[in-house]
Amino acid sequence: MNKQQEAGQSEKQEEEVTGLVCLEADLQDGQMREVAVDDQKVLLVRIQGQYSAVGSRCSHYSAPLIKGALVGDRVRCPFHGACFNVRTGDIEEYPGLDSIPSYKVKVEDGKVYVTINKKSLTLTKRVKEMFAIQPGTKHTVLLIGGGPASLVCAETLRQNCYPGHIVIVTKDSLPPIDKPKLSKAMNLESSSILLRSGDFYQQYAIEMWMGKEVVSVHPPDKVVKMSDGTSKRYDQLLIATGCRARPLSCPGSDLKGVHLLQSYDDAKEIHSSSVGQRAVVIGASFIGMEVASYLSDKATSVALVGSASYPFEKSLGPEIGKMTMAMLEEKNVKFFMNDRVTEIRGENGKVKNVVLSSGAVLEADVVIAGIGVIPNSDFLAGSKVAVDSGKAVIVDKYMRTNIPDIFSAGDVASFPLSIRGDQQVNIGHWQMSHSHGKVAALNMLKKPTKIESVPFFWSALAGKSIRYTGYGEGYTEILVKGKVEERKFLAFYIKDEEVVAAASLMFDPAVAQVAELMAEGKNITKKQAQSDDLSWLQM
Repeated sequence: MNKQQEAGQSEKQEEEVTGLVCLEADLQDGQMREVAVDDQKVLLVRIQGQYSAVGSRCSHYSAPLIKGALVGDRVRCPFHGACFNVRTGDIEEYPGLDSIPSYKVKVEDGKVYVTINKKSLTLTKRVKEMFAIQPGTKHTVLLIGGGPASLVCAETLRQNCYPGHIVIVTKDSLPPIDKPKLSKAMNLESSSILLRSGDFYQQYAIEMWMGKEVVSVHPPDKVVKMSDGTSKRYDQLLIATGCRARPLSCPGSDLKGVHLLQSYDDAKEIHSSSVGQRAVVIGASFIGMEVASYLSDKATSVALVGSASYPFEKSLGPEIGKMTMAMLEEKNVKFFMNDRVTEIRGENGKVKNVVLSSGAVLEADVVIAGIGVIPNSDFLAGSKVAVDSGKAVIVDKYMRTNIPDIFSAGDVASFPLSIRGDQQVNIGHWQMSHSHGKVAALNMLKKPTKIESVPFFWSALAGKSIRYTGYGEGYTEILVKGKVEERKFLAFYIKDEEVVAAASLMFDPAVAQVAELMAEGKNITKKQAQSDDLSWLQM
């Protein structure tokens, strides 16, 4: 080695820090451990005798991956289900957009060492490599809708060497935001919930057309028209327009003070108009319950009206629903269940009270409705793009509609769910929208890829998080581990002697483990769910 090479080697060593993290015998195959290298926490994993090291925190909300589920060569976040390849750090399942760092590992004399570049020592996540637009390329991918399906589609295109134009058209006033936060923390600054900065879109040549609504699609000419009279030609199109909140149909629903939660501005308005006021929430599912939970210590009173006996009764079952009701009652939320709103009365054009079918009259300054959603597909009238009876756009396993070069993704799409024998479903999950966007992009690029993601959902109530995975529609039995009344449980939803879904509270990483088993195509039997020994979860 000459002096120049020696100097270069010395400089490289100065840029790196190496730490002895464990003895080889201390970690068995299929195990992981959180270790430290110069105060940086690292996830060390051993698979088939090989060691790898990646970032220790999920790129979504920084959950500790050591508490997650390791299956094969990927680890699933215990909180919201994102998955990362433990060899490369690449994100393989969502939510979240970024991958995690990966580090060099070596074994010498039975000792395991991890080396980190000093420049990246504090980095906890990374953007996968993106490729630049090719000057002179005319090919255009047009993405309608400003949610995660469009954003992940755009990023996946750039990550896979797409050289053409990418245009995202959204009627929203903001670029893609972390929308699940809107019902959980309604008074956030918009800058804190942007999924990507404005500079990001410029850097990777992703055009953002905000405040523009598509009103029609004409497939023969491959043209879409906007409400402002402008039009745009496309070569490939993604319909990812999501859903809108279902409006109230009772008298008085147009009074001032009646709100739907659809946008960032809606969330801010609901917060500001509810502080110190009397709030009535209509709807006892996820949006209604989360809004009631958020307002419980801000409004002078919160009443919640639901049509079933308990919140979430259909999706999670009456026992868990009763528990969530008790959680919010402890925060002074008053429930009016097995009831419905017949009229909203006002004074001087503003809400004054809410009349229920039971005869109860609730005083109200603010009314927030969370009674379901409607897919945003009306603009497809006349396009011959197929929609189902619920207005969802029908796609196949490749996210293709019935019209060539038109794809659909996210809440607006009805797609074949692999874990339920390709049953056509419409699932409004944040995580699933990300997955749809990735699969749509790969198929646009003629890289045949099927949608095989396992649904994963979470809800935050009174400082606690309920996690859910699978697809429980039509379940006939619920088997519970732990005790629901003690607010620490794992519930299995059974259909045809098989576990089709699972929900938990304070039982991590069980739901993440169930999701991984389902993702691997393994059937979980009722007999397994009945067993007191849950070691099979770690298969």
